[in-house]
Amino acid sequence: MPSWTSYLLFISFALAASFTPGPAVMLSIHNALHLGWRHAIWSSLGNITGLLVLSTLSALGLNAVLQSSAAAFTLLKFVGAAYLIWLGVQQWRRAGARPSAELAQPRRAQPPLAAAPHAQYPRGLMVALTNPKAILFIAALFPQFISLTKPMLPQYATLTLSFMLVSLLALSTYASLAVLARRRLKAWFASGWPQRVSGVVFCAFGLALLRLRRP
Repeated sequence: MPSWTSYLLFISFALAASFTPGPAVMLSIHNALHLGWRHAIWSSLGNITGLLVLSTLSALGLNAVLQSSAAAFTLLKFVGAAYLIWLGVQQWRRAGARPSAELAQPRRAQPPLAAAPHAQYPRGLMVALTNPKAILFIAALFPQFISLTKPMLPQYATLTLSFMLVSLLALSTYASLAVLARRRLKAWFASGWPQRVSGVVFCAFGLALLRLRRP
């Protein structure tokens, strides 16, 4: 495990990164606003699972592959941008829809898969896995807090678990605030404009990702 001084510095970086709005935060807010808190938590769990995968791949040297292969970096960048833009378009198209009405059906009826909270898990996972910026961030951050004189596996495990918990805290906080905001602004959310705004933001994230270049 890193020294306490180094570990606390890592936590401060993790908090700053996790609470800075990005695709994962926007997805959590969107799900909390339009589907409910449980949906937001499932997408957040998917996202931190993605962080676990990215940390593992970083430890195995994926960052070196992305930095040395322009084709691999470009492919991942375009896949990530396309997915974020697709999410944005879907949210714009669903503007004005009322997911809560879809959930208010007889108990005997089987709810559709899209209405189930756990259906948001793969979305959160995909947002994390298709974001080369997240991969490069983990690849750049973690080695700064790894001591070469100590076993690597426990250190990576400690940093990864800590980053996952901090990320879940941040996403849960945003989701809770979004639920409170929806209760106060029900009429505005029923108009569909919040969905359109979040759709535009997701598309903007996707377009910004296209401008990302290898370090």
